[in-house]
Amino acid sequence: MGCVNRKDLGLFVLRAAVGGVLFSHGTQKLFGWFGGGGLEGTAKGMEAMGFKPGGQSALAAGLGEAGGGALLVAGLATPVAGPVVAGTMAGAISVHFPHGFFITKGGYEYPALLGVCGLALSIAGPGRYSLDELTGHTLNRPLLGLLSFAAAAAGAYGVVGKRERGVREAAIAAAESEPE
Repeated sequence: MGCVNRKDLGLFVLRAAVGGVLFSHGTQKLFGWFGGGGLEGTAKGMEAMGFKPGGQSALAAGLGEAGGGALLVAGLATPVAGPVVAGTMAGAISVHFPHGFFITKGGYEYPALLGVCGLALSIAGPGRYSLDELTGHTLNRPLLGLLSFAAAAAGAYGVVGKRERGVREAAIAAAESEPE
């Protein structure tokens, strides 16, 4: 039995930390675990943030976080997990972006960090201590990563664009309904 490889151990720790945080947040949205609102509460929150329909948005965000997080923790389909996480975090970034970078002001630094970590792990690969390694890297292929990135980018662009248009339209409607 060989020595523990520091790089592989580091990738495992990073996957476990980032994936664990994402999984926890996703299960808050999906099941109400860890003090979350579940699908119903998350759907209301998503609607309030401009993601419509709220129920579908809550389900997509919950699955992106919980599913992407679980795949990262397991080190399975790593080139797919990273873009799923990054695409999901793009939605969160769009909500926080107007507040600037720092989370202390309600900014986007936290979802940006999670998204970038997901992408970096998809590029670096899962390391030796992973299900990708155990399965002979069947789902750890560069082409899967490229296709997943393209799909996640297109999906995020569509979702964020739809939200931005809705928020803009709501602001115009609110301004028009105010008495002069």
